[in-house]
Amino acid sequence: MRNILIISRKELRIFFDSPIAYIFIIAFLAFSNWLFFRSFFIVGQISMRDYFFFIPWIFLVFIPAVTMRLWAEEKKIGTIEVLMTLPVRNYEVVLGKFLASFSFVMIALALSFSLPLTLFFLGDVDFGPIIGGYVGACFLGGAYLAIGLFVSNLAENQIVAFIIAALLSFTLFIIGEDIVLATLPNSLVPTFSFLGLGKHFVSLQRGVLDSRDVIYYISVIGFFLFLNTQSLESRKW
Repeated sequence: MRNILIISRKELRIFFDSPIAYIFIIAFLAFSNWLFFRSFFIVGQISMRDYFFFIPWIFLVFIPAVTMRLWAEEKKIGTIEVLMTLPVRNYEVVLGKFLASFSFVMIALALSFSLPLTLFFLGDVDFGPIIGGYVGACFLGGAYLAIGLFVSNLAENQIVAFIIAALLSFTLFIIGEDIVLATLPNSLVPTFSFLGLGKHFVSLQRGVLDSRDVIYYISVIGFFLFLNTQSLESRKW
């Protein structure tokens, strides 16, 4: 655990040593807030439903941009070879990088606290869906991060890592949507509906914390982190 925390702190420090991190956070907050207030005054409802509707799509761009450098850059500058010789286990390195990137995304998400605060001063707010939306965003962000981290380890180039991670995340998000389910045989609909990242996010967004949704996201995160660890093992061979 000590090694994981050391690696996590190191990676998080690298994030904020670069101006790119601050640009990412400012761009994320500016774009998400603009999308929210763009429809908020038209709809006239004290709700963050529109904000959480756009979050998965914003994450599809924001999170692959965060993860694309985590392994691809190590390969480019040759530090991955040094990293592999250090007295740390592969899973410790993977978890350290994941926790650092997860912390970074959670910081960006937490800075949107001004939105529920604004709604609170405007009138009566149902905080159930808001809390559920933030919990869902945390789990969905974790899943995207695990996917992006795994792809970054496979790719030799950061741009390639970004594109593949975004496409894979989009695929896993969209397969459970009605537009895809309508084209499938009835026997496959329950399976694809369960596998879709989006369906579970919508469930949490309603403010209902279902253990099936939590277990699903933990399983997706664990699966891709496991693949990442195994790909590091194969690199040693």
